This record gives sequence, C-alpha cells and structure tokens, in this order.
Amino acid sequence: MNEEHLPIGRFARLCRLSVKQLRHYDELGLLPPAHVDPDTGYRYYRPEQARPAMLIGLLRSLDVPLSSVGRVLSGEAGALGGVRDRMEADLARRERNFAALERILSEGLPRPEVTVVREPARRVAAVRDTAPQGRIGAVTSACVARLLAAAGAPGDGQLVGLFPLDMAEEVAVAVALETSGDVPGTSPDVLPGGLYASATHVGAYDQIPLTTHALLAWVGERGHTPRGPLREVYVSNPATTPQDRLVTHLMIKIEDPG
Repeated sequence: MNEEHLPIGRFARLCRLSVKQLRHYDELGLLPPAHVDPDTGYRYYRPEQARPAMLIGLLRSLDVPLSSVGRVLSGEAGALGGVRDRMEADLARRERNFAALERILSEGLPRPEVTVVREPARRVAAVRDTAPQGRIGAVTSACVARLLAAAGAPGDGQLVGLFPLDMAEEVAVAVALETSGDVPGTSPDVLPGGLYASATHVGAYDQIPLTTHALLAWVGERGHTPRGPLREVYVSNPATTPQDRLVTHLMIKIEDPG
C-alpha cells in the first residue's frame, strides 16, 4: 500500500457512499479496491476511483439496476437506453393500473350484463405475434396495423383479437379479420362456432381486463368450463372514437360440465 491509498471509511465519506455499499460493489466486481491488506482484509482505494464510485451512486439513485451499472462502467453503448425503455414501459403499466383503480373507485367492480350467444364458424385471415406482459397492447396494435394494411381496408368483417386464457411471460397474440377471400401476408383460419358467454366493455382498451375478470367470474359461478382463446371483437374505430366510448365485445367459448 502507498500513501495515496485511502482507507475504506475515508473513501466512503469522500464518495458519499456507505462502507457496506463499497463492500457490496467489490463483491459484485463493480469497484474492486486498489489494495486489500493480506493480514486484516481491510480495503483501500485510490483517489481516482472516486469518480466511478460516485457514478455508481448516481446511477443507483436513478434506480438503474446494478447489472446495467456494470455495463455503463465498461463503456457498453446503449446500456442506459435499455434501462430507460424498461422504465418507460413500467411507467406506462403503472399509469394503466392507476386508471383502472380510479375506475373501480368511482364505479365499483365491473358487473357487465353477460349473455350466452351461439356463434357461427367464421372464416378469417390472421396475423400472429408474441408479446411480453407489458407490451400486449402495443403488439396487438401492430398486428391490427399489419392486418389492415394487408387487407387494404377493414370492410364489413369483424376485427377480432385472440388471447390465451392462461397468461405467461410471453403471450401469444393474434388478430383476425373475417373475410371471404385470401389476404396476402396472412394465414387463413377458422374461428370455431358454438356457445359463447359474451359481455360488452365500454372504455379504453387497457381497461378491458376489468370486464374480462367479470366475464370469467360469471362463467365460473355458473359451472361452465371456459375454452380459450378470449375473443375481443373491436366494434369502434379508435381513430374516430374517444377512448372512454370505445366498444369491445368480449367472448369466451363455454362448455357445460359433463
């Protein structure tokens, strides 16, 4: 050790960090000390290590994960951009949750009228993708855009979103358009007919889970077995309809026990 080395306590005060934090950053390999006394295990740092130490403190105060801090220290391009994107997605999710909670507080838990309808089989053109939980809405919108661009115009057919009942980290998303002919760039499919429990959601698309919850509760209370996927039939044009007036029919195929 030379005279320029600072003991861990003094270095911690200089960098406005705790000794515990410095030890943790050492264990993670983010900020190894310049010298460790072989007899006492005491850590010492060089003055020039203050800048990266304070950078770590700054990034942690901004909720940047330690794994990303390491990439920033190593000079990896785009490390903070990925953190920003994740924060933006988390903020959007929190805003959606806040809006849904506000709706529950003002209107109570949704209790939409549920009817049982018999649906015919429908020939459709479909586009498919997968989405992480936080991006289902964005991926669905992209699928709608792809499908309408391929079809040229929505026409008179139903535009339907299809989502699994069992949610996972990655969700299979499909959007279908009822059509009598082939649509280039899409896969032909048939939406099966049968008995469906149906409820109408009025409001923003990101609040559809409130009505879905009520619909599934109705199905379960009556002893039906829900058969996926959940259908979202988009009645309104979001380009010309205010969000709080968007109409979406939710449908789940049901089957009586036994």
